[in-house]
Amino acid sequence: MSEVSADAVTLDLLRKARETVRSSPLGVINTPMIPWCQTTLPLNISCNIHIKLENMQRTGSFKIRGVANQFARISKGGHFVTMSAGNYGKSFAYASKHYGSRGKVVMPKTAPMSRSILIQSFGVEVERVSTFSLMNVVNRCIQENNMTFLHSYDDLDLIAGHASLGMEVLEVIPEPDVVVVCCGGGGLLASVAAAIKLSGCDKTRIYGVEPEGACTMYKSFIQKKPVGMDTKSIASGLAPPFAGRLPYELCQRYVEAIVLVTDEEIKVAVSTLFRSGLVVEPSGTAAFAAIVNNKIPELEGKNVVCVLSGGNIGKDELANFPD
Repeated sequence: MSEVSADAVTLDLLRKARETVRSSPLGVINTPMIPWCQTTLPLNISCNIHIKLENMQRTGSFKIRGVANQFARISKGGHFVTMSAGNYGKSFAYASKHYGSRGKVVMPKTAPMSRSILIQSFGVEVERVSTFSLMNVVNRCIQENNMTFLHSYDDLDLIAGHASLGMEVLEVIPEPDVVVVCCGGGGLLASVAAAIKLSGCDKTRIYGVEPEGACTMYKSFIQKKPVGMDTKSIASGLAPPFAGRLPYELCQRYVEAIVLVTDEEIKVAVSTLFRSGLVVEPSGTAAFAAIVNNKIPELEGKNVVCVLSGGNIGKDELANFPD
């Protein structure tokens, strides 16, 4: 991938991508935003929270937004390879089938088997490898099979597409005080932060949330450069082996701070949301977990947005969470 700087992410670029995503043949949804007070979810802070329900998005997560913009800009009928723990792979496979392109998803062995089977059902090849071998296998596919790499989080077109989520948030709450978003490689966090800040919300505080065992962006902030680590978390979608370079640059520019949640807090969040009628996968609950566990400072009396980023969890997996 050619080096693109954060300066390439402009409001004009994001607006154009928003239109591409909105008119995509993949059927991307403007997902609902519901007030927390209209749910049975517990809250021990006096503030006005809205929840963005990307768990109701086409293919079950926000990833279809970026994929819609990526696929609108690539040659039809190509042969593409990507790496994904599941959600990007699912959207990539869905788009590949729609556009008639061939694809391969390189997945970490830690990802649920059900994800691999689902991706294969769209006619896309899957290879499961250890997390640290992901890029090596992708590079082999590029060199030996002449495939084109589509990055699952460190890509300008992808980030521009994901930013449509941030634009939708502002249509409901024009000037939020605080926005809380999960962070894996950083693609969603970077794009939502860029959309909100470039739209003129200078005072909005944007927080990213990572699992303690997969805190690549948190460590990148400390070391002032994108870093990798041997990640381990129940939230496999938030556990890529390294933070994205472009997401890191954008997060440095627009994000207030990265906060951490434990796997136990994530597990409880999945169960709490399920009891209130919301099916959310572990990765999708990170922002919610951070809010209910008081990880985000100064929320009293504020207008807050909490993004539930995905709902790809099977009935079999849900049985593993506390009642």
